[in-house]
Amino acid sequence: MLKTRLTELLGIKYPIICGGMFRLGRAELAAAVSNAGGLGIITSATFPEEKIFRDELHKLKKLTDKPFGVNINLFPSARKFTAEDYIAICIEEGVPVVETSGHSPERHMDQLKNGGLKVIHKVPGAQYARTVERIGCDAVSVVGNETGGHPGMSEVGTMVMVRRAVENVEIPIVAGGGIVDGAGLLAALSLGAEGVIMGTRFVATRECPAHAAVKDWMREATEDDTVIVQKSIKSPIRVAKNGMALRVLAMEKSGASLDELMPLITGSRNPSVYSEGNLDDALWSCGQAVGLIDNIPSCQQLIERIMLEATASLANLNHLFSR
Repeated sequence: MLKTRLTELLGIKYPIICGGMFRLGRAELAAAVSNAGGLGIITSATFPEEKIFRDELHKLKKLTDKPFGVNINLFPSARKFTAEDYIAICIEEGVPVVETSGHSPERHMDQLKNGGLKVIHKVPGAQYARTVERIGCDAVSVVGNETGGHPGMSEVGTMVMVRRAVENVEIPIVAGGGIVDGAGLLAALSLGAEGVIMGTRFVATRECPAHAAVKDWMREATEDDTVIVQKSIKSPIRVAKNGMALRVLAMEKSGASLDELMPLITGSRNPSVYSEGNLDDALWSCGQAVGLIDNIPSCQQLIERIMLEATASLANLNHLFSR
């Protein structure tokens, strides 16, 4: 067991979190991560109605008796089922941890804390960590530009981003972006983080519901096979460098408007990729860490290997210093 303030806060064996992933963060994956000693997270946006969200929570609780979390994205949405609704159900169902992302959770903090929830907020910049601490979150995830999904407008990498955040806040920091193995975990801890959050690495596991074609592509991909799109509309996202991503980039370069881009960038296209394996039909999140992935283990195998690698990396460092 590796104890940090994060493991003690969340009641988990290892300081490893599977971040919220739209359409992929489901009960089976979250339970597999939690059962392996990390913190598994289901993604609320995948379940836009009360019944299906409750059903997924019930399924998750049948699959694990370990701590787990729910991601609640706070970006503006036209959906009738609101963040407040998700939070209320989390409280009723005894969810122990909520990961918030997108906009600041400040206006929801009374509801979250009065409901006894531990709150981790994800930010794409060290400068936001102070606000996260000020409003009362229990921990902050800081993700660098390498991360899959939304890295924010900054182009600062994880090494610098995490170190800057550590200098500015007292709450536990979770490092994300470019981390897939024990060496990455040890590096994050050396920077002052108290755990890591991974998304891309957990997509390439047996329990993730992504189509086999997605996982096969990831196993063969390099660190150059991702790209950031949507910068022109101030909503950058790092995705797999596929046909759709190159098409969107070309349109942005030619000055396409949001209305022109919307049919191509909407998340409603994801099922074609994740369920059917049509890799070029949609944008799908993928971090630069894909270049370090060459196998598709179970979550149990992955987390056990990460911990063994971290121990070996520490031993190698100790050997260097003892010379």
